[in-house]
Amino acid sequence: MSTIPNQLADGRRRRRLHSDEFKADAVAACMQPGVSMASVAMSHGINANLLRRWVRAAEMGVEPVSSPEAALLAPKTGTPATFVPLSLPAPNASTEIRIELRRGATTILVTWPADAAASCAAWMRELLR
Repeated sequence: MSTIPNQLADGRRRRRLHSDEFKADAVAACMQPGVSMASVAMSHGINANLLRRWVRAAEMGVEPVSSPEAALLAPKTGTPATFVPLSLPAPNASTEIRIELRRGATTILVTWPADAAASCAAWMRELLR
């Protein structure tokens, strides 16, 4: 039995669009005591996760969107985001670049000042050539 009524002739499945009345009916059926959300979803031919999303949206008083793409395009409501300045610590001038080179049993530890990172990169290119 197919629960997807709007399949096209080419055999490809398309995303179903549910009316607001259908969503409200399914959410109302979930609110009855002793009724599981999974059974309501099965009786309506939808996925339980989709129904759970509709119920959560109804509890929050938000209009549920039909797809993730529509959620990205939907206008956001509520308080607009504002810029909050943060004070960051000053960069530590004593930072170093540490490179450990191993060849066989020999290990060499090279420390290089971080403010001379470009010359460290040039040295590494020459070394690895």
